[in-house]
Amino acid sequence: MTESPAPELAFVPVPLARARHDGWSAARQRMFIEQLSRIGLVSAAARAVGMSAKSAYALRKRPGAESFAAAWDEAVGLGQFLAQAAAIHRAVDGEVRPVFYRGRQVGERRVYNDRLLIAVLNAQRLRKVTPPPKDVP
Repeated sequence: MTESPAPELAFVPVPLARARHDGWSAARQRMFIEQLSRIGLVSAAARAVGMSAKSAYALRKRPGAESFAAAWDEAVGLGQFLAQAAAIHRAVDGEVRPVFYRGRQVGERRVYNDRLLIAVLNAQRLRKVTPPPKDVP
């Protein structure tokens, strides 16, 4: 989490009336957006920063959260794109799994997952996924 965020994920943190040690600090908001851009799932990103999805949605609705909401939307798109790309890569290129005999690894085999590829393609078709978000290679 030390990398600088992509320009489209930069935002002005939501102003809060009072600071709480367990609340949505500016640093926690930035970590949430970063996690969201990696995962693409609000509940998982909120859990990763020690918050609930419900509180994340409440923060998004607060006055002054327009910049945060815009970064949120970009992060979700980027995260979903990256997750789909990883799933397609695993389905097409396969996964290397060890082969054991009598408790010792004797080799490896590559396992392909057609169901994973079909699931990703169906999800893209149902969501009408467009090309990746801005500036994604």
